[in-house]
Formats: sequence, structure tokens, C-alpha cells
Amino acid sequence: MAVIGSMPVIETEFVIMILALIIGAILILNSIKQFLFNAITGIIVLFLANAFLDLGIGYSWPVIIICGIGGIIGSLLVIVIALHLMGIPFW
Repeated sequence: MAVIGSMPVIETEFVIMILALIIGAILILNSIKQFLFNAITGIIVLFLANAFLDLGIGYSWPVIIICGIGGIIGSLLVIVIALHLMGIPFW
């Protein structure tokens, strides 16, 4: 940090680094928020499918990760795979 007279001067690189850290933290928090929203909505759809269709799909970590990445579409993918493994055809 340079000093001009009695006032310290903040370096430009330091300000840019702080702004980059703040922007990075905001992007990471938004990604985590979106992942949690997708995971919750996907698990709700999966729970409703288990409750009404009696599929017996367990809530394991791979299922939660698929629902977190895909949201409702991910939970529908898990349901389709589970029905396929049970031997129930779609067409």
C-alpha cells in the first residue's frame, strides 16, 4: 500500500481482487441456492410418486444428486429408470 502524504492509497489490483472475490462468492451462493431448490422440488415429486404409485424408490445419495441437478426432470428420470428396472414398459 502506497502512502501519499498522510493518506494511504489503496492499490488498484487489491480492489480488483476484492471485487472478483465478492462476485465469485455471489455466483457460488446462487448456484447452491439453485441446487437446493432443484433437490427439494425433485424430492417432493419423487415422494408424491412413491406415495401415490407405490414405486418403492429409496432416497439414496445418487437419487438426491440426480434430483438436485435435474430438479423435476431429474426425478422423472429416476422414476422412469425405476419403472424400467421393475420391468414395466412404456411403449
